[in-house]
Amino acid sequence: MGKLAESLDKAVEGTFTRPVPKSAGAQMRYLVRQLKGTRPVADLLGISQRTVERYVKDQLKQPRKSLATRMDREVRKRWQPQIRARAKKQAATTGGIVLDTRARFGYTAAPGTTDDARLRHITQALPPQYAARLFDAQEQGAPEQQLLDIAAEGLQEIYFKDRGRRAQGLLVEFTDIDYIEVDL
Repeated sequence: MGKLAESLDKAVEGTFTRPVPKSAGAQMRYLVRQLKGTRPVADLLGISQRTVERYVKDQLKQPRKSLATRMDREVRKRWQPQIRARAKKQAATTGGIVLDTRARFGYTAAPGTTDDARLRHITQALPPQYAARLFDAQEQGAPEQQLLDIAAEGLQEIYFKDRGRRAQGLLVEFTDIDYIEVDL
């Protein structure tokens, strides 16, 4: 998973109304309820069914690091789906997103202007149409580069072109990302 996809997930997780289960037993019990059995959880996590049962009964409490990471990722992916959907819908219809990034942007500009890539720190609100495109692409399993292209297009239109008021022939792309964060 890339930086932008992770940031989109964190932004949506910020809208959760209840904390995500933290202990191994609570996470395992949640996954068993969601997947309706210990066998599907064992297959999902790559462990034995008996190990899943031991975590459910709190006979095992400290998973190894790789298993703890997989459990946390799977629980977060399934936690509060209605809250997650509501937050995405609001961002995609009325709210939009705020993109905060420090990145190097490459330019394709009109003749006589500079097209050297420059490192910039930009915090820009993007309208709902770009939020909708980002969330739709993420749900369809788009690669990180496609998500970055959508974000770069949004910054190009809103920040660099000022909604079509200047720099008509300018094309912008991310070439190197230091960090990127999304807020709803």
